[in-house]
Amino acid sequence: MSAAADMHEVPEVPTTRASGRWVKAFRTPSGIVGLILMALVAVLAVLAAAGVGPDPAAQDVQAALQGPSASHWFGTDQFGRDIFARVCAGLANSLRVALVSVTVAAIGGVLLGILAGYYQGVLDRVVGVITNVLFAFPSLLLALALAATLRRSWLTVAIAIAVVYLPIFARVARGPVLTLRHAEYVLAATAVGRSRLSTLFEHVLPNILGILVVQVTLSLSWAILTEAALSFLGFGTPPPAASLGGMVYAAQTLSSVAPWMLFAPGVALILAVVGLNLLGDGLRAALDPRGANQ
Repeated sequence: MSAAADMHEVPEVPTTRASGRWVKAFRTPSGIVGLILMALVAVLAVLAAAGVGPDPAAQDVQAALQGPSASHWFGTDQFGRDIFARVCAGLANSLRVALVSVTVAAIGGVLLGILAGYYQGVLDRVVGVITNVLFAFPSLLLALALAATLRRSWLTVAIAIAVVYLPIFARVARGPVLTLRHAEYVLAATAVGRSRLSTLFEHVLPNILGILVVQVTLSLSWAILTEAALSFLGFGTPPPAASLGGMVYAAQTLSSVAPWMLFAPGVALILAVVGLNLLGDGLRAALDPRGANQ
């Protein structure tokens, strides 16, 4: 190989080698349990979204407050609605809100964070001011204020949660980029004529994927809890649509005579949050560049 060609070679980038890493990740206890829990949650949510099973909004006053049985697996509520069907519909709503809000927050926050960390200067200062202002408000209070000022729907709840989590992704992305921008392979890519934007997305972004994936799974679990909290307070997904937080609110006054009304949505929330956190541990093992060659 000629000397000229050597000058244009970029040192090997220590990015994630995905081949085989996914299988290894889900051989861990946390990865296996997390995958099983999230598969169960996803199946229930998809069935509800597809309209399979009882109608979660169908009322039967004569069947009100019945305990778990063969016809109503999780019992019925004060209006005779099937709680199993409503839990499945609530999971579908929670996952929809969480996926939309975290996707928007991740895309916007990561772009702001990596651009601010790599280019610095005025952009970095502006992003810093925006994130500091948003971090000045408690996350639930900020989401509550935003949700209260918008017309109630699942989409406005998702937007409110996205605004809350956007600065988190910006900071999570910015920190590692400040270090990686001085790495040898990044400097070499710039030296041989690669554009800074190309270097950023080809050599810097892949090396923070592990951190970002963990943050995504954590944010998804917190988004589900935030949506439930907003619904519990009356600012989440409006009725008659089923929401886990709304079900918990409705069950609190009837928990002594119909404990299944509180138990079912509570367990569904726990399964979704624990499953996402365990799944995040498995994905981190798959995507963390530091473990790629182990």
